[in-house]
Amino acid sequence: MIDDEVIVAFVCVQNAGRSQMATAFAKREMENRNLGNRVEILTGGTNPTDSVHQSTVEVMREDGIDLSDRTPREITFEELQDADIVITMGCSADDLCPATWSGDNRDWDLDDPHGRSLDIVRGIRDEIRDRVADLLAELEAGRSAETS
Repeated sequence: MIDDEVIVAFVCVQNAGRSQMATAFAKREMENRNLGNRVEILTGGTNPTDSVHQSTVEVMREDGIDLSDRTPREITFEELQDADIVITMGCSADDLCPATWSGDNRDWDLDDPHGRSLDIVRGIRDEIRDRVADLLAELEAGRSAETS
């Protein structure tokens, strides 16, 4: 079990698709794993848009998650500095300056769902759901091994 809090940041440019899906799945997965306050999830964009993409809202609703009330936000330099793991979604994040991140940096290299068909967005959603589950399993197993 995770002893110390782990901060995970899901970052994208607009914070209107992939990073919103990842955040929602992470919160659901944390609840399913009874991780409580052991993992903190941050999300944001380098150039956030006004609202979550409608296609993202629609495919997430199909999976039982309502993102209609979410608002994209900017991720701050300070938040990234405090994160243990920063995950970019496959978008250009040059302005984030990965060299300044103090933790584990990963790029999931996912297609941008904006303007894509619902079938393509569903595939992106499913890949994100699987990656988030794997990430939380990794965190849980890694922290268990460290305390054994």
